Amino acid sequence: MRKEEITETSKKFIAPPKIPVADSAGFSSNTPSEPQSAHEASRSIQTILTVAGLAAVYFVAAKLGLKLAFVYPSASSVWPGTGIALAAFVLLGSRVWPAIFLGAFFANVTTAGSGATSLGIAIGNTLEGLVGARFLDRFANGRNAFDRAQDILKFAFLAATLSTVVSATIGVTSLSMGNFIQSKDFTSAWFTWWLGDAIGSILLTPLLVLWSINPRIQWNLSQLFERVLFLSLFVLVNAVVFAGLIPLSKENYPLEFLCVPFFIWSAFRFGQRETAAAVVVLGAVAIWGTLHGYGPFATRASQESLLLLQCFMGVIAVMSLVLSALVVEYRRVEAQLRSLAVTDPLTGLSNYRKFIDTLDGEIRRADRTQRPFAVLFVDVDNLKLINDRLGHIIGNHALCRVANALRGSCRSIDTVARVGGDEFAIILPEGDEDAAHRVAARIDHRLTDERDGPPTTVSVGIAVYPIDGDRTESLMSAADSALYEAKRRRRLT
Repeated sequence: MRKEEITETSKKFIAPPKIPVADSAGFSSNTPSEPQSAHEASRSIQTILTVAGLAAVYFVAAKLGLKLAFVYPSASSVWPGTGIALAAFVLLGSRVWPAIFLGAFFANVTTAGSGATSLGIAIGNTLEGLVGARFLDRFANGRNAFDRAQDILKFAFLAATLSTVVSATIGVTSLSMGNFIQSKDFTSAWFTWWLGDAIGSILLTPLLVLWSINPRIQWNLSQLFERVLFLSLFVLVNAVVFAGLIPLSKENYPLEFLCVPFFIWSAFRFGQRETAAAVVVLGAVAIWGTLHGYGPFATRASQESLLLLQCFMGVIAVMSLVLSALVVEYRRVEAQLRSLAVTDPLTGLSNYRKFIDTLDGEIRRADRTQRPFAVLFVDVDNLKLINDRLGHIIGNHALCRVANALRGSCRSIDTVARVGGDEFAIILPEGDEDAAHRVAARIDHRLTDERDGPPTTVSVGIAVYPIDGDRTESLMSAADSALYEAKRRRRLT
């Protein structure tokens, strides 16, 4: 069949392109758009459910806070809603603002005030969370604000202290304009409102953000036991200090300092998540006890006692979170330094110190098991010539290629190290001379196949324990001598 006939025949099997046809309502009836529409509908339903659930949670939290508004309507010194709103905006974004607005509006309109004052309060609560989340995203590393001490301090100052001014100002102004607060009480009501919002964000936002980002619990048996022991003793001490468990706590003695060692324990042993949870546990027990006349802060009227308690809780929370973050940062830096102490920074291989430690340990192990092992010394040929002609950057790339070839030619139990400028070493546990030669052949094969950069070759010297030496110095001397003999033979060829 001729080419023209084949082409003409194939045209019969080419389906004509489908043209989207709109129905009477103006919507396309194309099948591929249906999965997309279903996906969008699913996302819309998920968003609606999220907003509804968040609004319900905020409503419940706001109603609990309003029960503690003893002096001024809607001005409570305990306001968990701020922490929930700020955490929601940080984790879910600004798209959930209707949830905060609706939750705040219905909580206030069903408690005290008018529709107009409730509307103003809802606007203030929503703007407060949006401004705080914006501050965190812009200045404090967003949802990771609780990973570093400096970001926690920024959170406490910007999100908890400054952004709460918005809600307090708008809310108290709304109540004042609605004649629910007299002008002489404006400052006192404003401070109560602002402090409740600020401490609410300091206590709840870290807990919600940290556990939402990392909800996994990966504790072994000993870690679980320590956490159970910590929680038991912590709750016991809280009950003694704030809940009237013993007659001593009914005398309102200043025993709040007994809780401080537990936050040090949590910061050094557990981390930010557990520390944030401990802060909330202390806050819940302390608020309950203070309202019932127990603890060091229950010496005045309920409103004044709660204000003093909230100041104490704010200081404890910030101090504990900062300490916990500092401990984590210290451990991170310590791990990096420990890694740098035994790692070559250019190639990522073990360095000379790590090689010597491993070699000493392998000699002791071989003495017990009476099994041999091999040591290979590898030297890059003509590295100085590469550096002089092409530059040290190309030379460093050549060293990295050799390191990768060595790493890829060895087992996971082998130790590969860079012991000098152009010298590498390999320890092959329970490897004999034949195994060492096979590794050397694989290295040469990998470098021969390498096409990135100038051609690179190596010379290899091999020593086997205990034939060539039974101590560190003798083994290294034997491998070094074999290496120089290999380089001499390569120069002759």
